[in-house]
Order: sequence, then structure tokens, then C-alpha cells
Amino acid sequence: MAGKIGVVGAGTMGRGIAESCLVAGFEVVLLDATTELASKGYQGVEKSLNRGAERGRITAQAKGEMLARLSYSDNYGDLKDVQVVLEAVYEDMEVKREVLAKISEVVDKHVLIGSNTSSLSITEMSGSVDNPSRFMGIHFFNPVPVMKLVELIKGRDTSEATVDQAKDLCLKLGKTPVVVNESPGFVVNRLLCPMLNEAAYLLMEGVASAEDIDTAMKLGANHPMGPLSLADLIGIDVLYAIMDTLHKDFGDDKYKPCPLLKEMIDKGHLGRKTGQGFFKY
Repeated sequence: MAGKIGVVGAGTMGRGIAESCLVAGFEVVLLDATTELASKGYQGVEKSLNRGAERGRITAQAKGEMLARLSYSDNYGDLKDVQVVLEAVYEDMEVKREVLAKISEVVDKHVLIGSNTSSLSITEMSGSVDNPSRFMGIHFFNPVPVMKLVELIKGRDTSEATVDQAKDLCLKLGKTPVVVNESPGFVVNRLLCPMLNEAAYLLMEGVASAEDIDTAMKLGANHPMGPLSLADLIGIDVLYAIMDTLHKDFGDDKYKPCPLLKEMIDKGHLGRKTGQGFFKY
């Protein structure tokens, strides 16, 4: 066995990270605030592996072996013997700092702790971690089992040994790591999210329909997916949070979140995960 990894946060990203770790041979503890949420995360991983077995990507035996290495919990004490903890909770600084403090209390002081944040300050979060030299951003992309990139974000106190350990983990997971110095949005989201935000402005201003905006970018820029469809995949709430962070951190109105995003959030139209975003699912 490759070792044991704790994944805190059993939502879309946490489930994907857990699945990727299982495929790579790790034992995984999937943890969330309640047993119900953690169990739901387990069921999500199980469903994904079932789909893989049905489509012939994995054998029924391999699926069974992977599920045997997956447990779920609402008790942070179950992280005490892990070699790595990957935090993947909601994109909110206070929530993340509270979770990281709890993780830090129970794991060995040399255990690698990574945050799957898509835009928040690694240095600010590291204040909640005992021995912050072992902490850094480890940002996966959705859907995690498919996407090869992982951004490794160094905070002020992140050691080079921690960076090397995170690189090694990514390679074991079959991912390609890129090392990024701390900056709002890092690389991908600083480039990508303003484009998605601008697509929302185009729709709000009536410049074109959602379908035609996506068609234009697929056929005119050779993008595999239109920007509004991609926003639905990422989550409208996640896109809004990233743009809000960029806007606040840079103080530049070019990053101002499109008001249409807030309207959609208020209606519960968050994209694929709710069945309704810019498109219906």
C-alpha cells in the first residue's frame, strides 16, 4: 500500500481527490463536519467507481479493493496516523482556518498539509497550522480524476522539502504539478475566471444567447467547452467567490463579479451540481 491520506471535505472536489488517491493505491479517510455529509461523500466515490467498472475502465475486483481502502468519518481524531492531509472544504477563509487548526491539532507536526483552495492566501491560512513550513496550496482541478494539472502554491513559510514532497505526491497520483508563488488566483484562475465572468456580462447585457456565446468560443477560439458551460461545471458560487477574491485583493474593477452570478446564486442556480445554471442539466 502506498500510505494513508486524509481528505477533509467530502464535496465534489474532496470526492475527486479521494478517488484519485484510491486509484494510486493509497488508503483514504474522507472526513466532513457530520457523518451524513461524510457518508454522502463515500457514496459519491462509490458511484463514480461503479460507473468506471460499468464502462470497463476498472475491473469489479479493483473497484472492491479501492472501496475497501476508503473510510469516512466526522472525527478529526481519525486523521492521527495519516502521512498527508488534503483540505478541500468550502472556499471561505474563516472556514478553512478553523478546519486547518483542527487538522493541525491531531496530526504529527511533520505531516504534509495541503489546501485545495482555488484563490485564497496560503500565507494567511498558514497562521492556523502548527509548523507552517509543512503547509502549502495543493490545488486540483475539476473533475479531479480526469484533470492532470495540480498547482502547488508556496506560502511565505513553505519549505522546499514540503514542495518536493507535494511534487512527489502529485507524480504518484499521475498528475503534473506546476509550482506557483503566492498571488491571488494563482495562474489558472487568474487567467480563466475573468473570461468566464466576462461571458456572464455578455449574457447579462444581451449581446448574445448563452448557446451562441459558448458556440463562438468553441468554434472561434477552439475551446473544448464554452465558458458558460465551464462556469456551470466549476460552480457559479465558486466562480463568484474567486472573482470576489481577485476584486478585493487587487482592488481593480476589471475583476468585479458580474451581478448575474449573484442573482443566480440567490436563486440556487449553481450549475451542474444543482441541475440549473446557465443551462439546465
